[in-house]
Amino acid sequence: MSASGGTKAIVAALGANLAIAVAKFVAFLFSGSSSMLAESVHSLADSGNQGLLLLGGKKAKREATPQHPFGYGRERYIYAFLVSIVLFSVGGMFAVYEGYEKIKHPHEIEAWYWPVGVLVFAIIAEGYSFRTAIKESNETRGALSWTEFIRRAKAPELPVVLLEDFGALIGLVLALAGVGLAIGTGDGVWDGIGTLCIGILLIAIAIVLAAETKSLLLGEAAGTDQVEKIKAAVVDGDTVTGIIHMRTLHLGPEELLVAAKIAVQHDDTATEVANAINAAESRIREAVPIARVIYLEPDIYSETAARAGTNPAKEPGGSTAVPSASAGHDAPTPNAPTPNAPTPNAPVPNAPDELSAPAPATDAPPAPAAPEEAPDTPADPTDSGH
Repeated sequence: MSASGGTKAIVAALGANLAIAVAKFVAFLFSGSSSMLAESVHSLADSGNQGLLLLGGKKAKREATPQHPFGYGRERYIYAFLVSIVLFSVGGMFAVYEGYEKIKHPHEIEAWYWPVGVLVFAIIAEGYSFRTAIKESNETRGALSWTEFIRRAKAPELPVVLLEDFGALIGLVLALAGVGLAIGTGDGVWDGIGTLCIGILLIAIAIVLAAETKSLLLGEAAGTDQVEKIKAAVVDGDTVTGIIHMRTLHLGPEELLVAAKIAVQHDDTATEVANAINAAESRIREAVPIARVIYLEPDIYSETAARAGTNPAKEPGGSTAVPSASAGHDAPTPNAPTPNAPTPNAPVPNAPDELSAPAPATDAPPAPAAPEEAPDTPADPTDSGH
């Protein structure tokens, strides 16, 4: 989503809401309709919301600083979240309170043509603003449905304007219905019911906006199509043979961080690896221009180590380089005992008794004395079986 496209929709909505807020308030002064008062506060809150979006867009353009090295792109998410709070508190809760009071203490609408005329004018003005937001959104929405676009959009401005304008149109219809029923029946309770419905509608929209902007504030990954483009750009099939794992994060609506551990050949030189990383970064930026912060870490990937890891699906190959197959990392450790091989000097099963008899201990008693006819000399120690 381009910043200029979002700004155009915001400015259109701001102009429409300011004009509508003034007209509704004038109609409230002449008619006393609580629906008109709730709608005037609603339009005033919407005008403030558009001001917050413009302010957030301006602050997000500041240059990065040592304290904020990744810039201020998320300012736009913060101000969009503030919009949801303002819409909930100022718009929704006030309308609910005003509707409750009007139901509890109803009064007849005076000068009915004022609220009816203003509501018709407001529907036309809000319709123009809504049409502008739809036109700007269609330029980036692609094949996504409107629900998917609002949920997946990384730039918050157009989804906010779309939901606000949609809520405003529905609210105007509810206000017109409440005023019409109050005029037709002479019962001001219908005016209060219409106001109450407007408040509930605004609260529901505020909750949806808060949930979506909260997800953006927490940090969302790149879209599926962008991730696939990045993966295809990283691998060159020569030096970079694959991606071990990869993470992406939106630092702002139009700024993406990419961090990946890439597999390289075990015999590549440092110069070859550095050149391959630089080339991969260039290909990534060409495929996905918003990928402005890229970190690529080379590693020697090992299928054996990946299978032996504690969580191969999450981080195959581990966090440290694994020797390649040519270096013998899959071979048995030298001098290690071979399974099922007999231990040296161990008795051999089923051998003859004379072969399996244990050797005499070194501390055995001396051999018995030789017969009398033998020379009277000491026995040779080597004959003792040591």
